[in-house]
Amino acid sequence: MNLADTHCHLDFEKYDPDRPEVLSRARAAGVSRILIPGLGPGSSRAAVKLAESDPMLFAAVGYHPTDADDFTETGFADITSLASRPRVVAIGEIGLDYYWIKETARREYQKTILARHLELAARVSKPVVIHLREENDAEGGPAAADVLALLIPWQHQLAKNDHPLAGRPGVLHSFSGDLATAQQAIAHGFYIGLTGPVTYKNAQTRRELLRCLPLDRLLIETDGPFLAPVPQRGKRNEPAFVRHIADKIAEIHQINPEQAAEITSANAARLFSWGG
Repeated sequence: MNLADTHCHLDFEKYDPDRPEVLSRARAAGVSRILIPGLGPGSSRAAVKLAESDPMLFAAVGYHPTDADDFTETGFADITSLASRPRVVAIGEIGLDYYWIKETARREYQKTILARHLELAARVSKPVVIHLREENDAEGGPAAADVLALLIPWQHQLAKNDHPLAGRPGVLHSFSGDLATAQQAIAHGFYIGLTGPVTYKNAQTRRELLRCLPLDRLLIETDGPFLAPVPQRGKRNEPAFVRHIADKIAEIHQINPEQAAEITSANAARLFSWGG
């Protein structure tokens, strides 16, 4: 089985006691690629350092939207410098978070920071990893509307300029939105990232959404150390557990797990240009 975990915070201290063992278990489970996203200058540097230490690891760099208040030009210059490193394959984790950020002015500032990162992604020709979370974890709402209002014109401009990123602009990470948002994103070249909650007993709405999404636009992610899938729910999440998400995709789309793994790994390779 060939699996890719397209979003795992391996730099977090929860992995410090046994990170080599975590990677060994990932390899044993069939995981061949892991993307480590940055949340700001410090974690972006840590992600790149890890990515440069192991051929199965790659990094993304950027400011997480909940850290937008900490944005500085010096910090963004650091991220810009990191963005050109060979092991960096994406800009992220970036986006909009209206769950934690309530004030209108702070939400507007998040949009400004996101726009800066989109400009950077176009300059370095690397796709974006988009965090999107609504107030009260609603399936749809102003965060989705606002993120699409930024992403769609950006992708249109890429296409107008025959930019190589136009066909692989990015992924909506750990997607928890509605079908309309997913379909709009897919129509503009984006991928949809699936995480552990799709396996949860009370997540029938997410599974119905998954049933409606094309296989060639799906990625699988752990978002470790968070969101461990069934049957590992309640544990620290890790890349080896990504196979349970592949199993759920296989069940819903009525294919075998090996096919689900191969398809999602091929999707990741197209998006991140990190080889098979």
